[in-house]
Amino acid sequence: MIIDIPATTTGAVNKRLVEVRESGGAVTLGRVLTLVVGTDDDENAEAVIEAANEASREHPCRVIVVTRGGLDGESRLDAQIRVGGDAGASEVVVLRLYGELAGHEDSVVIPFLLPDTPVVAWWPDNPPAVPARDALGQLAIRRITDATGAPDPAATIKSRLQSYTAGDTDLAWARATPWRALLTAALDQPPHERLLSATVSGLRTEPAVDLIAGWLASRIDGPVRRLAGELRVDLQRETGSISLRRPQEGKTATLSRTGAPDSLVSLARRETRDCLAEDLRRLDPDEIYHAALAGLERVDYE
Repeated sequence: MIIDIPATTTGAVNKRLVEVRESGGAVTLGRVLTLVVGTDDDENAEAVIEAANEASREHPCRVIVVTRGGLDGESRLDAQIRVGGDAGASEVVVLRLYGELAGHEDSVVIPFLLPDTPVVAWWPDNPPAVPARDALGQLAIRRITDATGAPDPAATIKSRLQSYTAGDTDLAWARATPWRALLTAALDQPPHERLLSATVSGLRTEPAVDLIAGWLASRIDGPVRRLAGELRVDLQRETGSISLRRPQEGKTATLSRTGAPDSLVSLARRETRDCLAEDLRRLDPDEIYHAALAGLERVDYE
């Protein structure tokens, strides 16, 4: 069910939420967090809401989507409530701000935050320069950005280190999780030797590849190179090597180790909803992500 409430107030929207809840359309019982989504891209808003809805099936929550219209003209709030089949396991409140009101997102959002539950902020397209200092970011204990769609993804993910505050993360880091898991599992097999060097290659427009390189650079003393080309990671040890490679558009990767037969492993590119669901599982600071950002300074780009 979708309910449009044009030219309204936060009080009127909250009253309508209560009415919908009392009529059996939605309940807040069992909501484990509030997810606040800040986006300036109205055209992509439906895809963002769909990703949040899918993630909410694992983490029931209230989703508050804040979009800013034109800054000129009179202040106005247009709202929309989504419940039931249009909201996954969440209830969605879409707030479109116009005029002077667009500069006071936090004041509009606060009345809709669920009491006694953590707040997570997600910017799927244009995040603030320093998320923790942003009006919405200051409400959240976890702040999620996404460098993948930026005009210059490599430069964007590198810039995250300067703005980093405990609680920050990026969906590109979650996209790299399956690669990190497979590489860690391969390194757990004998021989247990230290890594001498690593080479990471892939599209220049894929920040997840950069983060894999930064993660490796934070873990080994030897050189780490970042190349453009085939999607693969090569690790060199004293008596052998480990290689994990996958076609750019493929779903199956090949894991090669010296002295062992090649293995085929499932390694499809992760959807935004899956990455978001992973980030909602943990609300504590991610020190390994921070270390990967710092490790990018040691990566040699060729």
